[in-house]
Amino acid sequence: MMDLTCYLDKVPAGGETLLGELFTTGFGGKGANQAVMAAHNGAQTYFIGTLGEDLFGRSIAENFKNVGIHSDYIKHSPIATGVAHIWVEKTGENRIVIIPGANNETQIETISKAIAEIPNLFAVVIQSEVKEELNLAALKAAKARGCLTVINPAPYRELPAELLELTDWLIPNESEFRELHPQKLEPTTDEALRTFRPGKNSIVTLGASGAALITSDGTVTNIAAPRVNAIDTTGAGDCFVGTFVAALSAGKSAIEAIELGCKTSALSVTRKGAQASYPTQSEIATLS
Repeated sequence: MMDLTCYLDKVPAGGETLLGELFTTGFGGKGANQAVMAAHNGAQTYFIGTLGEDLFGRSIAENFKNVGIHSDYIKHSPIATGVAHIWVEKTGENRIVIIPGANNETQIETISKAIAEIPNLFAVVIQSEVKEELNLAALKAAKARGCLTVINPAPYRELPAELLELTDWLIPNESEFRELHPQKLEPTTDEALRTFRPGKNSIVTLGASGAALITSDGTVTNIAAPRVNAIDTTGAGDCFVGTFVAALSAGKSAIEAIELGCKTSALSVTRKGAQASYPTQSEIATLS
């Protein structure tokens, strides 16, 4: 996605026109954000997807190259590159509308081939910005390969039972947790957390409160985030996911990986933008 971001005091009501403070164009998309953050953490990272044959698509491809993401399985389409329209209020809260565009052109054959061929593949990470059948194909191929599977269920939509069964790690935020919970509970008690996905590993990202780890045996561990002055929360969850999976691939424990994810995402919200706000490798080294 290309992020088209407007910063303003408050979002307009229906029929209202307001003066904004700043407009920026930046690199985004949940999968791309997570891939960039994994690469910043030193992981060998591949991206599977489709870009438009337009200025946005060419810019994103160049950015992937500069970051060090392998682009062997990125296809190009005459359909326009996906965009995200983002409004960020003075509080740092955001509202986002996405138009998938070329993302919808990705083919199952491309995904299956990539996951079968990528050398030394440790984990496959998916999000909900592409069609469900593509995500299902990705996790089936990952399981056939013996890889770790991770879902960041954002933006929220109902997930089929088959997809959840194939998922080793489910990482929702608070609102996604509530929608996915069998009793629609908030992630505010250990009981709500324990009954979220019994027998499976999950993490709930809790914004300024950090994250909650729920292991397959029902153990709940709360992990705090550093206190910061947030100015833009766009892409913070993606920053966490990319860091978490990269840290696991480097041999860190789940708790160590979550702690690092909380630190990198806390730093990211002190800056504007999604990928533009992410810590560099040298900055991450000081957080470990």
